[in-house]
Amino acid sequence: MSTKISIFLSFVLVIIGILFFYSCSRKTSKIEKSRIKEAALKKEIYDAIIIPGVPFNQPKWDNIMKARVYWSYYLYKIGVAKNVIYSGSAVYTPFKEGVIMALYAEALGIPKENIFSETIAEHGSENLYYSYKLGEKQGFKKIGLASDPLQTKTLVRYAKKFNLTVGYLPINFGILDSMPKTDPVIDPRKAYVKPFVALPDRKGMFYRLKGTFGKNIKVEN
Repeated sequence: MSTKISIFLSFVLVIIGILFFYSCSRKTSKIEKSRIKEAALKKEIYDAIIIPGVPFNQPKWDNIMKARVYWSYYLYKIGVAKNVIYSGSAVYTPFKEGVIMALYAEALGIPKENIFSETIAEHGSENLYYSYKLGEKQGFKKIGLASDPLQTKTLVRYAKKFNLTVGYLPINFGILDSMPKTDPVIDPRKAYVKPFVALPDRKGMFYRLKGTFGKNIKVEN
């Protein structure tokens, strides 16, 4: 083998080694960051966390619902949340979102006695308000909101508007992506509503816009 070929092969092997080391380092760094964030989460313990709903379309949950339920499962599993409140009425499909998510949570392993369903809310602001009030009635003192970062940020203003003392636990996708996941089988008939009329077919656009901005909430004294 010529000297030039030997030098070239050595160079290629060095490059491969560097890329492999870089890849391993990135993976290790990602895992380490997840561990650091998990440790930070464990410093706060909530009596209950609120999980806003999303529409359920048969035969199974979509990626958004899956992410929210798995995040709640994770927070329960590491001891950050003692109880979970899943919120949502049958808004766009004939299934109560709060009940569907509760069924998935139970299938994942959260005990039934630690799961609550709020089934009045039709908008994010209502998910937050009605679930918080449900939590208060259960005697929960420290309540958190656990959803995707964008929705969490959106709902902060409504917590302030209605004077709700809420902690925020937005989904950490680094942690979530590292979790093994399945699609457990549930019986959606337990959440089925009949007769059913979708929100856009029973309420006008103005009413729905008011709901989006928390204007339809029946404030409790």
